[in-house]
Amino acid sequence: MRKMIQTCLFLTCLVLAACAKPIPADRKAYVGEWRSESMALRISQDGRVIYERKNGNASTSVDGPLKEFKGDDFIVGVGPLTTTFVVSVAPHQSGGAWKMTVDGVELTRAE
Repeated sequence: MRKMIQTCLFLTCLVLAACAKPIPADRKAYVGEWRSESMALRISQDGRVIYERKNGNASTSVDGPLKEFKGDDFIVGVGPLTTTFVVSVAPHQSGGAWKMTVDGVELTRAE
């Protein structure tokens, strides 16, 4: 029984990993590790997104494949289990640093 559960978990991980799409060349500025005091967002070139946000004692996290871009926003998840990240200010350089505003929070890309 334990072997079957391990096999199912392994196959599920493979399927989830296969769903990630590489970041398109025109969205390359999104790739990197973005931070603020309350939020961390990592977008890898291969399309993996890791997100953590703290609000007081509550915290939210998402770890999944980037499904698609819609305008400047991006959608993370598999099938109907998705999260849309609203990008009100796309990645841009400001004062020598890369900035982006996601879900109302200004983030700075770590170099």
